[in-house]
Amino acid sequence: MDAAELRAMQAPIKERYKADPSAAVITLKAKGEVGGDGLTCKLETGRALAVAGLHPATGGSGLELCSGDMLLEALVACAGVTLKSVATAVEVPLKSGHVYAEGDLDFRGTLGVDKEASVGFEEIRLRFEVDTDAPQDKLDLLLKLTERYCVVYQTIKNGPKTAVSMKRV
Repeated sequence: MDAAELRAMQAPIKERYKADPSAAVITLKAKGEVGGDGLTCKLETGRALAVAGLHPATGGSGLELCSGDMLLEALVACAGVTLKSVATAVEVPLKSGHVYAEGDLDFRGTLGVDKEASVGFEEIRLRFEVDTDAPQDKLDLLLKLTERYCVVYQTIKNGPKTAVSMKRV
């Protein structure tokens, strides 16, 4: 796909959202089921059933998906798709590329070993390695726009309002 094809594909969508801003607000959903054997949560991904469990650093077997890894994988996936879309839009030819995400966790927090240790990632690093002949100013623009338009990155960076509830069924 080239820049013109991308613009043509997105033009009617953008026009609809400009004319009716409420049409652009979409609720994404995820669902999991707890119960059954082990300390797991079964996720409906839309493509298959995924089973998440404890990370080995907290006693997990390593056979189930770790939600921390899944968060980093979601970041890589979103950043990669955003990078490709932006590269297409600003006409930066990419021969190839890789996206890497790393995050540091102190598992004492989630295990309740140390009340002062944080629960969750203390730092997340996102890195792109691209093979392109584009000049540095184009690469700087590519990085700036990828960061700006990557939904998962912006969600992690800005921390949206959140709510938690529980009801008996």
